[in-house]
Amino acid sequence: MNAVVRLAQSFDEWRAAARELIARQVPPACVQWQSRPGEGDLFSATPDATDTAAPMLRLPRQLVELLQAAACFNVHDRWAFLYQVLWRWQLGQHDVLSPADGDGARLHAMAKAVRREEHDMHAYVRFRERGEAQGAPRFVAWFEPVHEVLPQVARHFARRMGAISWMIATPSASMLWDGQTLHAGPALLRGAADIDDAGEALWLTYYRSIFNPARVNADLLHSHIPSRFWKNLPEGAIVPAMLSGAANGERRTGQTASVGQRGGATMIPISAERAQPARAASTTLDQCRRCALWESATQAVPGAGPQTARIMLVGEQPGDQEDLAGLPFVGPAGAVLDQAMQEAGMARDSLYLTNAVKHFKWEARGKRRLHKTPAQREILACHDWLEEEIQRVKPQVIVALGSTALKSILQDGAVSMAPLIGTPVQHEGRWVVAVYHPSYVLRAPDAASRRQAYTVIVDGLRRAQELLKG
Repeated sequence: MNAVVRLAQSFDEWRAAARELIARQVPPACVQWQSRPGEGDLFSATPDATDTAAPMLRLPRQLVELLQAAACFNVHDRWAFLYQVLWRWQLGQHDVLSPADGDGARLHAMAKAVRREEHDMHAYVRFRERGEAQGAPRFVAWFEPVHEVLPQVARHFARRMGAISWMIATPSASMLWDGQTLHAGPALLRGAADIDDAGEALWLTYYRSIFNPARVNADLLHSHIPSRFWKNLPEGAIVPAMLSGAANGERRTGQTASVGQRGGATMIPISAERAQPARAASTTLDQCRRCALWESATQAVPGAGPQTARIMLVGEQPGDQEDLAGLPFVGPAGAVLDQAMQEAGMARDSLYLTNAVKHFKWEARGKRRLHKTPAQREILACHDWLEEEIQRVKPQVIVALGSTALKSILQDGAVSMAPLIGTPVQHEGRWVVAVYHPSYVLRAPDAASRRQAYTVIVDGLRRAQELLKG
């Protein structure tokens, strides 16, 4: 079959072309996708007419949402890759939707990166006010997104800002809101320097006044705000000087020197403890200081699930997303676990999910917080919390997701998981089933290893149900 050329400059254009190609049963290897008219080589076939009578494709909502999000990922082969995913689904290869599959893993990663970019744009877009004499738009912002998320972010701000007119400009496009309708247009600014804002000096004065050196953590500040955003934030120009001041002694008080002074009087010192905002009373777990992991974690993450659950799943520790959300298994490993539970015929809301260690242990790697395996002393320090959950829920079967969970459940730091995979053991009157942790499926070196690890998890979950019935 000769090569077929298709032009796709948006998700809607790609969807129409893909529907027609699927109807004609054109395999991915025979399609050349172009992002701009005239792309390709001298030997490319001429684009033929799209069949407007192509039948509708019936896809699950999750797949449609993943395809739509991944379509915004800025990479040269995105349209070809999305068509490959769609082709495999139509052939009945539904594991392409699983993060354990090679294409599925890439699809989930692309969608996650796009959603992260949307979140960052919501957080770091800074509107500058223009004078009333200049007319509409009243507010203008400049942003440099990595992925093509401007339209959906513009819809977010249209809902938030009501009838006030504004414009968001990027290096490749602009979105204008006139108070009623969104208008898409080409790039209209060259950078943030093209925007005049008479109120910015007032904002910087306010920011200097509320800056609290007693609470600043420079490393955490830079890890939470990627460096590419600093140059377009108004406060980015003054934060380095304020950090230097904090390092030189302003940490000792709860306010900057300018706020702590009065005319004719000395500085009014305020202790860092008194400068902290009022917070609701913490739970017992939140107050745990049995090891040092609490110092770098956002919060303790307790278990979740019905108190009468007959099966308990125990993982190693919260991950990055669990640490932020305060809930177990809501990140990529949780997605793998959800898929495995569905395949094993288990409902998540019938299980109790928890971790052997309740705080996220991590190390900085560039802009990311990477998981670090808890030490045996940290597992022992946290065992009382796991034991309390077991005694309260009283599960009949416990599934240990990984070696750390197995060591904590059996209270044996030398136990090896390999001999126990597929061989449930009795411990203190209940069954313990050992399987791999779902995160191992994501980091396994090759497709065969990922599939084998995923199969072990599914088989272990099914075995847990069999033990429960027996």
